[in-house]
Amino acid sequence: MEGEGLVHATGRRPAARGQPPLVYAFNPAGAVALGFEVRPDILTMVLTDLGGTALLTRQMRLTRTDPAHVLGLMAQMADEAQTDRPRILGAGLVIPGPFGVEGLSAAGATTLPGWDPKQIPAMAAEALGMPVHLDKDATAAALAEGMGGAAQGLSSYAFLYFGSGLGLGVVSQGQPLRGGFGNAGEVGHIIITPGGLPCDCGNHGCLEQYVSRLSLQRHLVAQGLLASHTRGTDATVAALLAAGNPALSTWITTAAEALSRAIGLLENLFDPQCIILGGALPDALLDALIANLSLPEGSVSRRADRNGPRVARGTSGNRSAAMGAAALVIHDTVTPRLDAHRSMPTEMKDAPCP
Repeated sequence: MEGEGLVHATGRRPAARGQPPLVYAFNPAGAVALGFEVRPDILTMVLTDLGGTALLTRQMRLTRTDPAHVLGLMAQMADEAQTDRPRILGAGLVIPGPFGVEGLSAAGATTLPGWDPKQIPAMAAEALGMPVHLDKDATAAALAEGMGGAAQGLSSYAFLYFGSGLGLGVVSQGQPLRGGFGNAGEVGHIIITPGGLPCDCGNHGCLEQYVSRLSLQRHLVAQGLLASHTRGTDATVAALLAAGNPALSTWITTAAEALSRAIGLLENLFDPQCIILGGALPDALLDALIANLSLPEGSVSRRADRNGPRVARGTSGNRSAAMGAAALVIHDTVTPRLDAHRSMPTEMKDAPCP
């Protein structure tokens, strides 16, 4: 890695005996990585150095989401980003889950019809002319917060990602949890209110029907506060929040109640050092949600030796998933590992257990 310019020696660390070991650090100027996030309404690209610092950011509203159209836009963005830059290690591409399942409907406003995770990496690599790493948006966003955000310095944490729906990225002992088929973290479809609001997945009472960007947009449209649920949401929310609008306050109260129950569940499942909220909701609204949480006392995260909050807001903002997509490239370059999900042939990954 030193020979490739990815790291450089920063000196020797004092040792009690023997030759003092060399200390290495990333060389931020050694290479760059591209990150793309595709949501049902937005395409975001970031270019970062090896330290995770954004060098270039682009965002485009989508009127079509078919892969051929979006991959063409990504190729244009990549051509622009490569001008007078160090070598590009590759590109990360993140999309909403779930991947290739029948148990959750592929219909609905939070999904990308036609984006087959078995075919998209090869299609994207051909369009961009470089290796492409594919993952879920929430998993990537969690990695971004660990590299340079609110989770920096933490080894085990969870990230609740507000895209169109609600996703979860979990990092345990420094490694992201992906599950057997890449679908770990579909927290938006946990039933939080039995018999509650209908969801596109076929269930009733799913968490993201109460706390998600889509849930917020539907509420504002129903209250006559938003003319369209696809444009202008952030500016409208900021103005309503500043004015103490009662309709928005009602949504915050309901959402915080559902979110509190979900956080208690996640704490007892994963024992995280912290649960972080971030993504496509305005920071002020995330702060309001956190302030209105009523966290359960019966949780493994309620402990006397805690030296940080149980819940915190992320710092990467609405580009956290795209930043995380670039982090995927960096993470996989500098942290080689045996990973069956990535290295096994498709027919082996999909084969039933003996």
